[in-house]
Amino acid sequence: MGAPDSSRRSAPDAETTLLWVLIGAVVLCVGAVTVAVHLGSALAGDGQKLPANPFELFFGLFTHKVGWPPAATWVLMVLGVVIVMLGAAVVGIVVRRRAKRSRVDAAARHMARGRDLRALGLRGAAATAERLGVKGSPGVPVGRTVLGRQMVYGSWEDMHLDVWGPRTGKTTSRAIPAILAAPGAVLVTSNKRDIVDGTRDVRATADGPVWVFDPQSVALEEPSWWWNPLSYVTDEVRAARLADHFASGSRGPDARTDAYFDPAGQDLLAGLLLAAALDHRPITQVHTWLTRPADDEAVDILRTHGYAQTADAVGGVVNAPEKQRGGVYGTALQMASCLTNRQVAHWVTTQGPDDSRRQFDPAAFVRSKGTLYSLSKEGKGTAGPLVTALTVAVVEAAEELAVHSPGGRLPTPMVGVLDEAANVCRWRELPNLYSHYGSRGIVLMTILQSWSQGVEVWGRDGMRKLWSAANIKVYGGGVAEAEFLNELAQLVGEYRYTNTTRNSSRQGTTTSHDHDRKERTLDVSDLAALPRGRAIMFASGTPAALLETVPWMNGPHAQAVRASIAAHDPANRPAPAPARAGTSAGVSDG
Repeated sequence: MGAPDSSRRSAPDAETTLLWVLIGAVVLCVGAVTVAVHLGSALAGDGQKLPANPFELFFGLFTHKVGWPPAATWVLMVLGVVIVMLGAAVVGIVVRRRAKRSRVDAAARHMARGRDLRALGLRGAAATAERLGVKGSPGVPVGRTVLGRQMVYGSWEDMHLDVWGPRTGKTTSRAIPAILAAPGAVLVTSNKRDIVDGTRDVRATADGPVWVFDPQSVALEEPSWWWNPLSYVTDEVRAARLADHFASGSRGPDARTDAYFDPAGQDLLAGLLLAAALDHRPITQVHTWLTRPADDEAVDILRTHGYAQTADAVGGVVNAPEKQRGGVYGTALQMASCLTNRQVAHWVTTQGPDDSRRQFDPAAFVRSKGTLYSLSKEGKGTAGPLVTALTVAVVEAAEELAVHSPGGRLPTPMVGVLDEAANVCRWRELPNLYSHYGSRGIVLMTILQSWSQGVEVWGRDGMRKLWSAANIKVYGGGVAEAEFLNELAQLVGEYRYTNTTRNSSRQGTTTSHDHDRKERTLDVSDLAALPRGRAIMFASGTPAALLETVPWMNGPHAQAVRASIAAHDPANRPAPAPARAGTSAGVSDG
């Protein structure tokens, strides 16, 4: 089990509770009277010798062995007022705390706390950061423990995997705080603009430029810079990886694949990507070749540059029977469908010799403290393959830098927040690489809306591999998948408690104790209905912990984030000018 068994006693019955209330009232009354008499005597200066035993003094007042000083009345009144005020304050605190408590908070007593989370607390995380040479930030904030209210952090060598249902606060409580805590470069993927609007101005510095890759106008960003995907393709291996991003990104979750045409189409796409890169063509040339099955120009380019086997493979498809060739080309054309979008093309191709826009260089980016936001929509014609390709290019550039850095780690960790990873960044090899990146100082946080989303992209075994490779796993609620939640409930564990039973009869009252009763700390229904503002954290080497989420609104950058959101609110932007006759909106007439 994920958590050790805990122990508890049964709740006291009404008789026991009443007895303790009476004892408390007696002690309070006797104590107040004793203090009043002592102070009253001291103020009056009557020299009365008072018993040391409070109860002897109290009962001595009734037998007239002890005199009641007149000043004691005023002292008792003042004490009464103080006691009432303190009682009201205590009741108010209790009421406020109960109002903030959720129905699952009682489970925190049987989950990780105190020593269990020492390494993840502020002091432990800061010590780890110092060991790794990171200054100014203890780690990636995760949340605050419900019991003890201890802030916990993921270290700069921990990998994160989050499963949060829709509208549960994953962006405000996990994605944005992680971006703001990063000491170096940050890579972000998403399908919404809120994460960009809230952090871009906070992240922007002289040595940390902001790049927003927005080929589908999710954030209405203009293509003021461009990135050449073929700059990533340096050999046939990288060409195959880029083709795989196009293949996985262009298929829907329920799309059926063909055992022959899909692999053949992907291989053809890889060959054409390599040919275009070798001949310094734009990536849109690949789509042009795919619309001309009889064109063997790519074959000649590959052969000229010494890639004979790849040339033979592409040539074999070009010279195949018409029906076979049409199937392979049609499959590859579908994979590269996003290249038909002119808006997308503006972001990945130069616009002629007079194009003065900056070109994005992943190798230079990972050496800076910049921030890259890659945005895409889901569905047909999505730019997801390009978002995935750009993400992989940056991560591999960071890995290359880490390999040649002291200790084999990045001097300053890079944070990658892969929000909506199953929709816009379908990186098929991610589960196999996850644990490796942590040792390189590349801290990734993959955020999914459900377990099933991950299974659609990586398969059941791949998703389990990704889950196991993550050092920090966070469930934020909003998921209704019984199988997944049942496994979480098992990982949270059980607790032991003693059940006391009293039976009354004519012969008297008998009491029995059952010392080995067990219950799940949180059941499937509790996890399915996890209240907003609560999360379950599974960290390597510690029991499961119940956390209170800490949104950016309660963090140190709240004012700066609000200012950034206001500055980039679409409502504050001027309306676009209407297109002139004979032109299309957004397309120059010259």
